[in-house]
Amino acid sequence: MAFELASKKKSLKQYIVSYLWITVGAFLAALSIRVFLFPNDIIDGGIVGIALISARLFGDTYLSLMLVILNIPFLYLAYKHIRKTFVLQMFIAVMLFAIFLSVSELIPAFSGETLEIIVIGGAILGIGVGLIIRNGGCLDGTEILAIIINHKKGFTVGQVVMFINVFIFVAYGAIFKDWHIAFASLMTYIVAFKMLDLVIVGLDELKSVMIISSKPKELTDAIMHELGLGLTIMYGRGGYTGDAREILFVIVERLDLADLKELTLNVDPGAFIAIENLHEVVYGKEAKLAAYKMKRKKQKALG
Repeated sequence: MAFELASKKKSLKQYIVSYLWITVGAFLAALSIRVFLFPNDIIDGGIVGIALISARLFGDTYLSLMLVILNIPFLYLAYKHIRKTFVLQMFIAVMLFAIFLSVSELIPAFSGETLEIIVIGGAILGIGVGLIIRNGGCLDGTEILAIIINHKKGFTVGQVVMFINVFIFVAYGAIFKDWHIAFASLMTYIVAFKMLDLVIVGLDELKSVMIISSKPKELTDAIMHELGLGLTIMYGRGGYTGDAREILFVIVERLDLADLKELTLNVDPGAFIAIENLHEVVYGKEAKLAAYKMKRKKQKALG
């Protein structure tokens, strides 16, 4: 019973922290739109972009309301095709974003060079949206549509979102007969997307490395003691020879990758090394403790 109560408390804490970060993300996204993008006739992609085009055509009084109304059909799609908990998180994110859009209207607009607006405004927007997505929320209903199309037609989510956004930017340039603002909006979207990816993935570039060697024992000792890296030994069998093999699986930061390759080939010049990019690694408590100990051991060895 005590364990169950502790688990519930931790779960509640996680929800609170997630919604706090969603709030911060919604504020940053609204700040970017109101202070940097909209006053300089630059738009974002997706539903936000459509709402901004409508606001420029009919006035920005109903921008927040328009954003909420346009997202309602996608909330229903999320309820039907994704999961019910996501609907709540998306609804809260959209409502917070709409509220902050109204409040931030009082903040003076940023006036500067186009490049400054694209870089600063896009970066702030990307950070805000990234924080929302990383904590389970969503601002743009087109992503919901993209997920559904991905399930039914096979197109990737990225392909669908990019197609929709390019269509929106082209329509924006055609409506206002100004391709400069359409191109500037596309550049802002690219900056925001790269920053969003950075927020979600993180600064550390991790690689997963699989090593097949004829000297697995010597190589294991060298990797653990000389580089201070943890590893997992998996057992496999050669497809052609049928010989049993030990496969070493290592997760390594990008900066340590060159050392790992050099050490491996020094121990066994005939080793096979396969390297892949990793977007995220999640540790349980015991694994996190083991990783911390290995990191401390590595720091002592280097020190």
